[in-house]
Parts: sequence; C-alpha cells; structure tokens
Amino acid sequence: MAGALRIAILGAESTGKTTLAAELARALQAGGTQRVACVEEWLRGWCEREGRTPRRDEQRAIAEEQHRRIEAAAARHDIVVCDTTAVMTTVYSRLLFDDRSLDARALELHRTCAATLLTALDLPWIADGLQRDGAHVREPVDTLVRQWLHERALPFAVIGGRGPERLAQAQAALAPLLRRHSPAAGTARSPAR
Repeated sequence: MAGALRIAILGAESTGKTTLAAELARALQAGGTQRVACVEEWLRGWCEREGRTPRRDEQRAIAEEQHRRIEAAAARHDIVVCDTTAVMTTVYSRLLFDDRSLDARALELHRTCAATLLTALDLPWIADGLQRDGAHVREPVDTLVRQWLHERALPFAVIGGRGPERLAQAQAALAPLLRRHSPAAGTARSPAR
C-alpha cells in the first residue's frame, strides 16, 4: 500500500500559490473517492501571530513545522496539496540572510513530494500582510527557486494563466501521476474509520 501523494506548490510571493492549492485540493476531492487535504503555509500564520517576519535563527523551525503539518495530513489523507514546502524557506534564507544551511534538510523534506508545481510570475503583485516584500522580489525569488530545483535535479511544472486556466494547467501537469495513484491503480488507502 503506497503512502499519501504529496503535491508541492512553490513560487514567489503573490503568484497564486495559496489560491491554487485550495482550488486544486477542492477539485481533487470533488473528482473522486480519495481523501484530500490542503496544508496551508505555516509562515503566514506565524507572521500574523508574531507581528513580524522571521529572523535567520527562526527559519529552520518554520521549515520543520511546515513539514510536520504536511506529514500529519499525509497520515490521514490519500493526497496532500502543500501550499509551500521547506524549499521556499531555504530560498528566502539564501535571499535575505545569505544562508544556505537549510539546503540539505529542505531537500530531504521536499523529496517526500511526488510532484512540484511552480507558480508563474503572470499574476499582478498584491500586498498581503507582513510576509510580502514587494513586486521587485518576485523575479529574484523565482530565479532562485528554479536554480535550486535544477541543481538538485528535481522536476517541476510551471503553472500559469488566470482563473480556471491556472487550475486546468495544474490538473494537466498532474494527470499522469494522479492516474497512477488512483484507487483503480490500487494505490489509494481505504477510507478512515
């Protein structure tokens, strides 16, 4: 019996990660009998609670908590859509603090994901609380994410478009993987009791 299928959604700020994660989870749940969870970005709640962005020494704990939440959802669901992973924490650690100390752990944690979707820079930047640095940061972050994934030979699909087009691109990118993970393929777990 295979474990939960984890789908990572990565991308620079204000590129629609949260919206895509929620829409994809709803579509996957509506489309079948598998149990689907969407794990929200832990950093967002952290910044709201603390009233600031994290310091360098707080990055590791944020990455670990994001992964802990993903694993908790994976223990109870067949498919987990992850609104970010430790990859984004290590990318921002590189960008803001010139710190690469999280790279190895981020790779270890991210390897639990069966697919990675990278949101394109085709949406307008919108201010959204403390964790947004500004439109000028999106391109450097996107470049760092792509570089990080390429250097580690981690495949990813770039997802663009607006509205239903964005969700359709994500579904098309995931279709082969989802077919292999479908209950008909014998990899889904029976419903929780």
